[in-house]
Amino acid sequence: MSIRAAVEWLANTEWSIALHESQYAYATIESVHVWALCLFVGFAVLLDLRLVNAIFRDVPVSDMARRLLPWTKAGFAVMVISGILLFYAIPLRTYLNIFFRIKAVLLILAGLNAFVFHHGIYAKLSEWDVGVTPPRPARVAGMCSLVLWAAIVFSGRMIAYNWFDCGKPQARLISAMAGCTAGDIDPYR
Repeated sequence: MSIRAAVEWLANTEWSIALHESQYAYATIESVHVWALCLFVGFAVLLDLRLVNAIFRDVPVSDMARRLLPWTKAGFAVMVISGILLFYAIPLRTYLNIFFRIKAVLLILAGLNAFVFHHGIYAKLSEWDVGVTPPRPARVAGMCSLVLWAAIVFSGRMIAYNWFDCGKPQARLISAMAGCTAGDIDPYR
């Protein structure tokens, strides 16, 4: 079974249809997703700005991490769960959306950046925690995180627009990037 076939099957499940057609559920989940995004990104940006040495230079990174990471993790967990539910509500249209595909790639890159940071330079935090300027790898990880999350938020916001939905007249390249086929008519399935 191809990914597209699985997504089409998911779109036709009773729960997916009910969630998409609900008067309040989809809007509530979308609101929770945005609030969780604000919580996660807000605290992640504070830590990233400390890593690039832009703010709180006299506060040890370990102190900021200890205070911010629990909130960041909580926001991330709620954001992921609500994001999965949003995908589940409109799986085919979301899967065929170019901005969703871009966001997925950026999320993978952000995850790799966080993994490399936490299992690399952050593991040696005791060596550079109190210094005024974090080492170059920490600054690079912080800057990459800032750029990636800005791009993720932008891409996520653009998913809502139907500029490139299948079934619309558009360049072949756009249709190919979105995974559209000649039979695609209803982008909201």
